[in-house]
Amino acid sequence: MKTTNTGSATYEGLGKQGKGHVSTGSGALAAQPYGFNTRFEDAPGTNPEELVAAAHASCFTMALSFKLAEAGFSDGHVTTSAEVTLEKQDDGFAVTKSALSTKGKVPGMDQAKFEELAADAKANCPISKLLNAEITLETHFEG
Repeated sequence: MKTTNTGSATYEGLGKQGKGHVSTGSGALAAQPYGFNTRFEDAPGTNPEELVAAAHASCFTMALSFKLAEAGFSDGHVTTSAEVTLEKQDDGFAVTKSALSTKGKVPGMDQAKFEELAADAKANCPISKLLNAEITLETHFEG
């Protein structure tokens, strides 16, 4: 199985004064504003790191859901947030960390098994494999 998805961005003007818009091929995002002000000054709109955080959280959560199902569980829920860090370095900026925090409730499962499957999902979800940054994981299990 293979899928190909698309996204696009435009940027009018240059540098800090420029304004951009980002869209996804599915239309889930359509001409959402982004630029220096949305990335560093909390202006309305999105930014690349926020989009990466959403992508990582959703990819990991789906991967963990599949790991839970493969382990024989059929009920429960998983919620994950990701915090992506952008830092200034000598040669510009770099994404240096994606911190996942996941919370799960799976009847009949113990915390150790949840943590084992979560670690597997963290290592093997496609977005984790894509990122060349430290990826951390914090689990919260409700039993």
